[in-house]
Amino acid sequence: MAFRIFSGLLFFCFFSISTYAEEIQINPSHPDQYTVLSGDTLWDISGKFLKHPWQWPELWNYNTQIKNPHLIYPGDTIYFSIVNGKPQLKLSRAYQAFESSDNSTCLLNEEDIKNGRTKFPISKDGKLLPCIRETDLNQAIRLIPLDKIAQFLSSPSVVGANDLDNAPYVIAIAGEHVVAGVGDKLYVRSIPAAKSLAYTIYREGGAYKNPETGEILGYEAKYIGSASLEQIGDPASLIVTKSNSELRIGDRAMPNTEEEITLNFFPRPPEKAIKGSIISVLDGVSQIGSYNVVVIDKGTRDGLMTGHELEVYQNGRIERDSYSALKNDTVKLPDELAGVLMVFRPFERVSYALVMKATQPIHILDKVQTP
Repeated sequence: MAFRIFSGLLFFCFFSISTYAEEIQINPSHPDQYTVLSGDTLWDISGKFLKHPWQWPELWNYNTQIKNPHLIYPGDTIYFSIVNGKPQLKLSRAYQAFESSDNSTCLLNEEDIKNGRTKFPISKDGKLLPCIRETDLNQAIRLIPLDKIAQFLSSPSVVGANDLDNAPYVIAIAGEHVVAGVGDKLYVRSIPAAKSLAYTIYREGGAYKNPETGEILGYEAKYIGSASLEQIGDPASLIVTKSNSELRIGDRAMPNTEEEITLNFFPRPPEKAIKGSIISVLDGVSQIGSYNVVVIDKGTRDGLMTGHELEVYQNGRIERDSYSALKNDTVKLPDELAGVLMVFRPFERVSYALVMKATQPIHILDKVQTP
């Protein structure tokens, strides 16, 4: 699936600090200092200092010494203190950039390349002097662990009742094969015009239902493979370029569409009250914990957007009261806060979300709601 990267920094600019008017709540067990480790995320570090990690931008706003919180590297040390009633941060870099003297060799860093540097040193006889390109070996830590959601950014997908039924389908495989893989030719009914040269092969999965009403919210379209259009017609022919499993007769081919994908964003609570439930878990896991991907029964129609964060509540058990005067009396225990999740791919009526934190076991049908 083709997609455009939407800069998270620009995305975040639409949400000013005034959006987070709530007073910063400090984590009572915060450390006085923390040295960033490889594999840390900005979310992880936020939770060490704050009760609500989404308030991180406000904390940075108090501190001009850390000019860009998105450029923190493994080995850097963050120092935390309270000065005049306000939280303060200081940053000690693990290394200092080498600064050349006026007489030393010209250095060309990544910012120079990004900004299109135009001024370079010239020798006495008017010749352009060479520059050394300087590159950081360390990569800045990410806001969230993108590797946990990368495979779900473009597939599988959620489709309507008729989307797959009306899509072209594989009628035969060249060479009288029963199944197909990379390099094989598929015959598809039918593609009369080339809407796209790139196609995704899907297979119908289960239905996503509202747990309370039973209403169908959408169907999972399981990603099977990718293919390129060789010839339009009825049948049309496609060449398999990538496969996640064996392609079969009856699988559906849908043209790739340009989809806007946010790869760099910061979690934040929705602007409105939202209540829903976890209705499925992706990637075949049975136990839901931190960094698992789940499906919730709310989407863009309900006001959810990429980056929105919801709290997860474990459903209270029903306990039998053997001491009650009533026969077979039961009592429902209160729902307990079990974790936090973040929406990273909302559809119209459901959303994919990443469990950012799990303090208790999380289950399908557990509730989610605005913090």
